[in-house]
Amino acid sequence: MSEYEEIDPSALGPNMWLVDEMYRRYRENPEAVDERWREFFEDFRPRLGEGESSGRTTAASKEAPGARKVTIGAERVVKNMKASLEVPTATSFRFVPAKLLEENRRVMNRFLSAGGGGKVSFTHLIGYAVLRALESVPVMKSSYLEVEGEPYVLRREFVNLGLAVDVEKEDGSHSLLVPNIKAANDMDFSRFWAAYEDVIRKVRTNKLTPDDFSGTTVTITNPGTIGTQLSVPRLLRGQGLIVGVGRIDYPAEWQGADPSTLATLGVGKLIGVTSTYDHRVIQGAESGLFLAKLEELLRGGDDFYEDVFASLRAPYEPVRWSPDHGAILGQTGTDGYMGPWPSHRQPESSGQREGPEARGVGPGISRPVGVGSGSGVLRR
Repeated sequence: MSEYEEIDPSALGPNMWLVDEMYRRYRENPEAVDERWREFFEDFRPRLGEGESSGRTTAASKEAPGARKVTIGAERVVKNMKASLEVPTATSFRFVPAKLLEENRRVMNRFLSAGGGGKVSFTHLIGYAVLRALESVPVMKSSYLEVEGEPYVLRREFVNLGLAVDVEKEDGSHSLLVPNIKAANDMDFSRFWAAYEDVIRKVRTNKLTPDDFSGTTVTITNPGTIGTQLSVPRLLRGQGLIVGVGRIDYPAEWQGADPSTLATLGVGKLIGVTSTYDHRVIQGAESGLFLAKLEELLRGGDDFYEDVFASLRAPYEPVRWSPDHGAILGQTGTDGYMGPWPSHRQPESSGQREGPEARGVGPGISRPVGVGSGSGVLRR
């Protein structure tokens, strides 16, 4: 009897195409797959057909020249998407200022680079913030369950965080894998970062096992890495929430604007985040509170960056958020430049250069502390 007998293949969701592929290899040569896959397949019974129906394929080709039956792996995707239509979802949207996220990530990676210790990505930080926000709004960890036709809501204490990873196949086509990090909400940032990288390493080296796919409760997907601004992903059965992360960039209407103009006007980069949830057990207000908490954390609330720095043992204070204190738009001083400076930050008249670069509005020049540089002042 296999140790995987309690894993329901239907709960593996978008990962079933890989299970089908591994099963095909197993049937051809059991030694061609890892020992843990062999144990899994001892009791595995595929629910799709063993092969294509040449008759049906030929008929379809006559009606629609060029048509061909999808492969078993792709057929799994079709069935999963059909099944996802049974889940009544709604989606909340929020744009979050990204300046603090960028600056603190830069500080972390400079520290890690000096010690040869890897690199922190935006998704690492956002994923960890998602976990923290879930602890503040625990209803978002809920999922819907039916037992003998009766509806139930499942309140979970743990979060098995699924990571949606795009995989390019040998033929150039793309598919999706969603392995998960078990009990991710019990980890500090350093452990979460290591677990995340371990999962991605398994994906790249084809070392994933059935355990890596089972029991996902919440998923995060980041199509922003290919430039997508906002995403409304499909929510599969058994999960209550999927978080979509968009690109980090200036608003579209400011694309191509001069950097000094953006700084003068206080226009900063944003990141779009979506919360797609099962509306049977989660309500819109709760999803909105979740995204509000996520923004609060990414803006430094609840000592978010302090905790991240401490877990990495970085001997620095994080950059902190504070509102802009720049001049009123269009207001100029007696010298013809925009001003005035806050009274406690007035430049001394002796020994200081005059002009825009001296006042921190020129390209590549930092503003004095206390003067807005777009999306908040950065203080150390």
